[in-house]
Amino acid sequence: MIHITPTIAINENEIKLNFIRSSGPGGQNVNKVATAVQLRFDVKNSPSLSDEVRDRLIRLAGDKMTKDGILIIQARRFRKQERNRQDAMDRLIKFVQKASEPPKAHIKPKPTRASKERILAAKRRRSELKRTRQWVPVSED
Repeated sequence: MIHITPTIAINENEIKLNFIRSSGPGGQNVNKVATAVQLRFDVKNSPSLSDEVRDRLIRLAGDKMTKDGILIIQARRFRKQERNRQDAMDRLIKFVQKASEPPKAHIKPKPTRASKERILAAKRRRSELKRTRQWVPVSED
């Protein structure tokens, strides 16, 4: 079991690791050894995730998510297969941890006292301007 948060733990059987040849540094080794790691995690069918976490994880993953709901993480930063495997697992853990955090509620900001006073002053100026434009009948006394 991979413990991500106190309430979320993923079974290792849910994660599939494929090893592929990597580009980048490594010399002759790069042509012979499959050091890059492709981690696959079925988010849609995972019993380890709650519905809220699953939905947020799908939204967070973006183009790393397939249409079938499988999260694919590729790790090829390091020359060693073991370090790439650990890097992929760490990235999966970070994804799920971020998805497990509920989003902060947006609180609409209230206008400040000064801004309210500026608005009212502008309304008074505009009102005064319009009042001075009115036609006033001249009384003939």
